[in-house]
Amino acid sequence: MSVHELRRKPGDSSEKITINLGVVDLGQIDLLVQEGFYSNRTDLIRTAIRNQLATHAEVVRETVTRKAFVLGLEHYSREDLETLQSSGEKLQIQVLGLATIADDVTPELALATIESVVVLGALHASKAVKAALADRIH
Repeated sequence: MSVHELRRKPGDSSEKITINLGVVDLGQIDLLVQEGFYSNRTDLIRTAIRNQLATHAEVVRETVTRKAFVLGLEHYSREDLETLQSSGEKLQIQVLGLATIADDVTPELALATIESVVVLGALHASKAVKAALADRIH
């Protein structure tokens, strides 16, 4: 299976992925859609993913707690980072979901305030900020 990120629409909190499936699996999906179990292929795939996530929900919760992840959406504004900078603090970003760094954050401000970045999901930031933080993104 391969995964590929596509460009997102502004304000969209979902990611598009491409998956490769064998023709037999695809045929079975199409059969279930044709028989009315699902409205389309995407509906079946989303349902299957949600079912698997529900099956492993406790493990996810325990890991998020143990590793001190923020679960969901987390946004870091220029103002947030300037406040950290003025107090001499450094930020360790740990997000399971979507982390965004505002477009008006400069690479210099990011380097001065962000110690490390661990995102399980998606990180949205300008190319310049991502390049500046490349050695801090794990």
